[in-house]
Amino acid sequence: MPPSILLYAFSCFAGVTAIIGIIVNYLKKGKVACTWLECHFRWQTRTFWFGLLWAVIGASTIFISIGMTILFANFCWIIYRIVKGWLNLNDNKPMTF
Repeated sequence: MPPSILLYAFSCFAGVTAIIGIIVNYLKKGKVACTWLECHFRWQTRTFWFGLLWAVIGASTIFISIGMTILFANFCWIIYRIVKGWLNLNDNKPMTF
């Protein structure tokens, strides 16, 4: 199991683990090239960057009522992506987009 999956899972509780996870992903990306794990790394990378984008949008609109909704939706989306990725990884299945 790639160590970055655990770091992403804990990112919901402490955002610094997501940053460590994305660094690990970029460092290990070459080792999984052309394997079924490559799509898992891409899945994790996209989860990080889109999650960060929506967190920034949600945080910048927090003073209006939509901000909390965006942050909650982002949290749910990240949890969904972590669970789906973890289940596929445990079943030795590639991610389908």
